[in-house]
Amino acid sequence: MTLFDVRRALAVLVAMPLAMAAGMSQAAWPDKPIRMVVGFPPGGPVDTHARILSEKLQPILGQTVVLDYKAGAAGNIGSDNVAKAAPDGYTLLIANTGQMAINNSLYPKLPYGMPKDFAPVARTALIPLVMVVNNDVPAKNLKEFIAYAKANPGKLNFASGGNGGISHLMPEMFKQASGTFIVHIPYKGSAPALTDVMGGQAQMMADSIPLFTQHIKTGKVRALAVTSGKRSPALPDVPTMEESGLKGFEVVGFYGVLAPAGTPKDIVEKLSAALRTVLADPDTKAKLEAQGAEPAWQSPEAFAATIVTEQKRWGQAVKASGAKID
Repeated sequence: MTLFDVRRALAVLVAMPLAMAAGMSQAAWPDKPIRMVVGFPPGGPVDTHARILSEKLQPILGQTVVLDYKAGAAGNIGSDNVAKAAPDGYTLLIANTGQMAINNSLYPKLPYGMPKDFAPVARTALIPLVMVVNNDVPAKNLKEFIAYAKANPGKLNFASGGNGGISHLMPEMFKQASGTFIVHIPYKGSAPALTDVMGGQAQMMADSIPLFTQHIKTGKVRALAVTSGKRSPALPDVPTMEESGLKGFEVVGFYGVLAPAGTPKDIVEKLSAALRTVLADPDTKAKLEAQGAEPAWQSPEAFAATIVTEQKRWGQAVKASGAKID
């Protein structure tokens, strides 16, 4: 054996433990708790969704999933926190439609890019909305409401949780599709907006189903239609927009999990597979449907494509509404 052969053999022997250690390090993920960032205060729909997922993920991954609340700026603070986190699989973002598809058009000076600064892991749910009116509105269904709005242009108001949010943009889409003119009144949150709808200060509102379910069942507001392609299990007696005569109208929000860009592909795939298992669980499905959500897993690649497609769609709605937040 030549001196060169000896040196090469020694180099291989030295490299083997390092390679094995690296492999063991990757295979060990996760070996500590995982932080899931929620960009909204506790108690809201995104938090509820995050709690369901985190509880079910823990036994699959073998680690605690800790919720970390970074509320503010329509979820942008939480999104930015994750975009700048280490891409090691231990920091995740649970995001809604606004964070993934609206805010990039609404806020011209975001400190991060969506989705380029993230590694999409999985879409987790679709979130249909429901349109409601207060009991003073004479219309009993969507067809009657459209006729009533057309007969009273500019005399009806719709309330929203704030400029540029889904509860603002969906009614703007409805106005375009139905040829009606209804005045927008933005509030600082969906709860006070709903209070004024029930009190008669605004006539109409549209938002995620859980916000309204109890009030619909107790008769405090009247549901006209859901915005999904099929009826919601949470409100089986409420027709869709399509069934109500507004052909081709379907507006659905979505939730998903993202990691920082650069997170190793094998970790992203392991997380995505774990979420697929969680969303196939009958107990998870029942809990999400009670929340007004529909389990809707997508792979990382399909989810990334969905974000881009939805950004174009909601971006057009933002432009048409004229909403901008500096």
